[in-house]
This record gives sequence, structure tokens and C-alpha cells, in this order.
Amino acid sequence: MKNFYNRIFLIVLDSLGIGAMADADKFGDAGADTLGHISETVAHLDIPNLAKLGLASLKPLKQVKPQEETLGYYAALNEASNGKDTMTGHWEMMGLLTMKPFITFTDTGFPKELITELEKKTGRKIIGNKSASGTAILDELGEQEIHEGKLIVYTSADSVLQICGNEETMGLDTLYHYCEIARELTMRDEWRVGRVIARPYTGRKKGEFVRTSNRRDYALPPADTVLNALWRAGYAVISVGKINDIFSGSGITESHHSDSSVHGMEQTIEIAGKDFTGLCFTNLVDFDAKWGHRRNPAGYGEEIEHFDKKLGELLLRLRHDDLLMITADHGNDPTFHGTDHTREQVPLLIYSKSHKGNGKLETQDTFAVTGATIADNFDVPLPDGGIGTSLMRLLK
Repeated sequence: MKNFYNRIFLIVLDSLGIGAMADADKFGDAGADTLGHISETVAHLDIPNLAKLGLASLKPLKQVKPQEETLGYYAALNEASNGKDTMTGHWEMMGLLTMKPFITFTDTGFPKELITELEKKTGRKIIGNKSASGTAILDELGEQEIHEGKLIVYTSADSVLQICGNEETMGLDTLYHYCEIARELTMRDEWRVGRVIARPYTGRKKGEFVRTSNRRDYALPPADTVLNALWRAGYAVISVGKINDIFSGSGITESHHSDSSVHGMEQTIEIAGKDFTGLCFTNLVDFDAKWGHRRNPAGYGEEIEHFDKKLGELLLRLRHDDLLMITADHGNDPTFHGTDHTREQVPLLIYSKSHKGNGKLETQDTFAVTGATIADNFDVPLPDGGIGTSLMRLLK
């Protein structure tokens, strides 16, 4: 079978939800609306390219008029999995249904037994061990970590164990080694978190600490996904941003680390200038990490505008036989209570220069339509137990 699209670009705007799902109250998220509340809060939202692709037609926005005729197709997606975290969302996109949520330690901190084992294997006394903002815990404990040789360990509302390390005094290799130890320990069922995250920073005193782009995620390996199916069939699977970490490198043929979401788009634009057959899968994490969790709607809005400008550059690079899909993995309403992700629908914007049609598609009941569409295009089977129905028949 000849591929209808030679290259597919899937871009995830990490946390850009478009309104609470019907079951959001079960997650404490009734009323959440990441994009809608940003639009209501900020003074401006200049996103002409996203508007052309149908975002303002899918989601009413205060500053942006819906297009009478969009360039592409657009739809709202519900999440079928039982969760609202990064791994659950991305894994579902590639066909995996997750019904058992990853373990969280938000309210209690990590068990004493785990902390004792981690101290023994790293040789450092652990401080922190609570749910906290990554910037706040550095201001609270960074100086103590540096001067006393201790180790900051903390968590959040996600299923994560995060370890801070000063790049100048601890060193990146040492921090990564500690995270590898933590990942091995947390493979035990009772401690099994979705991700261990290295959180490097620079600075020597409170008020001057800055987290760097050398973050590294150590995720649980997923079961077979659409990425593995593409890899087995000999197609390129190029990851940009933290995609490689989310899938533990499984099914990835080429990986690019990004320093920021703008950098991630620049890398994607560069990749669009190269010849390959397969998938370029990009995650833009700053929406979530810099603005959603820090409850900063103004910063979030500006990040969307920065993305829109780079999107315009990417659209010019796309070829006639390329397909672009833009989506999200969960919500993170910066006007909402707490600092957690929010259980929301996400957008799906679909565009190709080859399309003669456009407009709104029906709301889909799973993120997995993205992976199923990719698999269908390249004529590879969904993995055993994989979910999702292709949208290819609707794209004309």
C-alpha cells in the first residue's frame, strides 16, 4: 500500500485543555477550562495560524473570531483512560488504555522505607519528601542541599519522584545516577511511580536558583504502541522534546532534546526540511511546566502566541504529502485551584496541503484516534490490545 501521507507531524501542546470532561468532578476538576480561562484572563491572544486551523471554531475565545472556513479539520477529544497525567495521555495517543492510575504520594510523601533505601544507595541524607512547587522547594532547601551535601526529593500531584541537583556542585552525571537508582527502587509495585525526574538547577542562594533545560525523565516502559509498530515496519519515528523520555525510547529511531518549547518548534521546522518517511512526534512542555503548574495565565497566553508564530513557519515548510496534527495530553488550568493537571477535553487540529475538505469532526471518545490514524496511513497493525479508530476516511 502506498502511504497517503509520506510524513506525519504530531505536535502535543502539553496541557492545553479546552474544557472539563463530563467526569471531571470525579477528579476534582469540575469547571476547569485551560484555554477558555486563559482567553478570559489575558489582554491579548494573537493566534492567527491556530485560528486558521480551526482552534477558535472549536473553542470560543474572547479575542479570536472563528473562521468561516478553516484550513483544516478540527475535533474535541475525550480521554478514555483513568487519569490526567502526561504518560497516560501520550500512551493513549499511541493506543494504550490505562485504567489503573499510577501511584501518587501527594498527601503523604514517600514511605520511610523508600527514603531509607534511597539514602543508603546515594550516600546522602534526603530532605524535602513532600509535594511542592519545584521553584519553591529550591528557595526553601537549595542552600541546605548545597552546603550540607544533602539531597532534595519531592513529588507533586502527578505520579512522580523528583530529585534536585545543582549542576555546579553536584554535577549532572551524579544527579542522573541518583535518578537511575531511584527508578530501580520504584519499580516495586508499592512504590511504582510513573516517572522519576532529574531537576537540575544553577545558583548558590535563595532567590538566584534557576532550573535548567537539562531535565531528564525516567519513565516506566510502556507496552507495545503504534511507535513500535512503525519502527518494526522500518519507518522513521523522530521524537522532539520529552517524547523519548515518556516512551523510554521504545519505538524511537531518532531523538532530539529541546531546551524550550520554542526550541522544540525550531527543531521540528528543521526536521520538516529533511527527507524521511514516517512520524515526527513533538512535545512542547513549557505550556505545562512553566505556566500551568505555576498558575500563570499571562505567561501561558504568551507561550501560545510564541507557538503560533513558529507554527506559521512550519506551515510554509510542509509538503503536499505531509499531514500535521496538533493536540494536547491533558489540561492544566492556570486559573484553577491547586497546581495539578486538570481532567479536560483536548483539541485535535488536522491539516494537509492535499486536503480539499475542512471543518468540524464529531467529538471523539479517545486520544487514540491520533495513533490509529497514523497506523492506518502507514498500513501497520495496531498492537495487540491497542485502542483507537482511524480518521483517515474523513480526511479528503
